[in-house]
Amino acid sequence: QVHLVESGGGLVQPGASLRLSCAASGFAFMTYPMHWVRQAPGKDREWVSVVQPDGSTAYAPFLAGRFTASRDNVKDTLSLQMNNLNAEDTAVYYCATDRFGITRGPGTPVTVSS
Repeated sequence: QVHLVESGGGLVQPGASLRLSCAASGFAFMTYPMHWVRQAPGKDREWVSVVQPDGSTAYAPFLAGRFTASRDNVKDTLSLQMNNLNAEDTAVYYCATDRFGITRGPGTPVTVSS
């Protein structure tokens, strides 16, 4: 049974950085592409990034290179380094086994506000 738990969210000022983590268990993590998705208040869930089993990555174009995703296939963890955050990044962030976030964790909230 897939079990995902995100952590690392919080309240930060514009321009700050945050690092999110996701602990995975209950499935063969090292064989799955792993995704980050997010949902802002009042908006649809949107795809952020994917890390393939080999560590290769892809990102949503709107990120403009500010985020970096990575994984540790020994510790079964997924990470998202977020730099130069702005108000539009305010959302609940989820790790997921699919790009639509159907199978996801409970999420960790990120609020960017001055």
